[in-house]
Amino acid sequence: MHRELPKVCVMGLGYIGLPTAALMASRGLNVLGVDIDPSIVATVSDGRIHIAEADLDGLVQKSVMSKRLTAKSEPERADVFVITVPTPLSGNKKPVVDHVFSAARAIAPHLAPGGLVILESTCPVGTTEKVRDLLASLRLDLRFPMHGGNGREPDIAIAYCPERVLPGRILIELVQNDRCIGGLTPSCAAKARRFYELFVRGECFETEARTAEMVKLTENAFRDANIAFANELSLICDHVNVDVWDVIELANRHPRVQILKPGPGVGGHCIAVDPWFIVDAAPHQARMIRASREINDGKADYVYEQAKSLIEAHPGRTAFCLGLSFKANVDDLRESPALEIAERLAAAFPNRIRVVEPFIDELPEKLAQHGAEKAELEEALAKDAVLIVLVDHDAFRRVTAEQRNGAVVYDTRGMWRGRNEAARGAGFPVSRESRPM
Repeated sequence: MHRELPKVCVMGLGYIGLPTAALMASRGLNVLGVDIDPSIVATVSDGRIHIAEADLDGLVQKSVMSKRLTAKSEPERADVFVITVPTPLSGNKKPVVDHVFSAARAIAPHLAPGGLVILESTCPVGTTEKVRDLLASLRLDLRFPMHGGNGREPDIAIAYCPERVLPGRILIELVQNDRCIGGLTPSCAAKARRFYELFVRGECFETEARTAEMVKLTENAFRDANIAFANELSLICDHVNVDVWDVIELANRHPRVQILKPGPGVGGHCIAVDPWFIVDAAPHQARMIRASREINDGKADYVYEQAKSLIEAHPGRTAFCLGLSFKANVDDLRESPALEIAERLAAAFPNRIRVVEPFIDELPEKLAQHGAEKAELEEALAKDAVLIVLVDHDAFRRVTAEQRNGAVVYDTRGMWRGRNEAARGAGFPVSRESRPM
């Protein structure tokens, strides 16, 4: 028997909401995407995208043309509401969930018996229950999970179902990755699982909402701690004058060792943010998680100081920062240590910093205020320059030692290691300050 597909309302059309909405529309669901930014609504309504993500442009265009995906600034009646709004940190590292509660207030008038509300935004443990409480206070005519139901099924099912995708592979991983489905009750989890199985091929595991909330935070805190080990190791190796990349490569030959790669810090809206949600909830218990965050944030400070010293040592050379995004081959600047380092260098050296970032059209305002200018890679390679490698974009990785002839290099990503000897013969300075870190 053919099951009628639900109408879906996705609250938030950002890096997760828009791909999710387009994917569901491509599976035949009628999807309304809602965003408070009028420019985003206008862009999506035209079948265009405001973020860079592999294959997303074509999928959005096709979904809008088929009228399966529409975009508006206000929600409407739907069978399923999916909340994918930002949950940033405050200046003192406290999670800010105001957007989640604003989205809940917006959808409250449009709820009807049999509806399903799913929270996907990264949240502190217990947020799904607070969303339930808020909705229940706004809709006294409806029964909500564990709110005076007298043993009866609630009118509205509520679940927490976090995404676990990698920018640049979002559409693939939305389909293929397993999902953690956390319901406020077992029946809520089961209903949410049936919904995700309409477009997810990975296995959907049912659990409690609080468990699912903690799973999301745990995944990114685990990754942050592993990166922190690599970043701290890079500092130690620099102190004892050892090549960290050689150490990691050889140590990883051990059958039970897999050390990650160090870098200039940790960015992105997940790994650089989520561990603080755990620290905020259990500040006395989350000692290693806090230390990992401090190590990774401190690595950006270290890289800045190293780069600053290198630029000061070569006053006649233009300094080029290679990359601003938080990871390779994306346009996402959120929490990016590369952007932070470039901004600090621009402030320290007004009108002397050039930035090569192929995935954005214009430099962020803070960089431009200090006279930094956007440059092409060819310009950085055409003169004797100081090259500060902050992101390992493929375009940078393809640069040969001969193309870098005459440049002073500080490679925070280890992209060009293994070619230093050939470069040395071509006049490529290899010193303690400029070797890969």
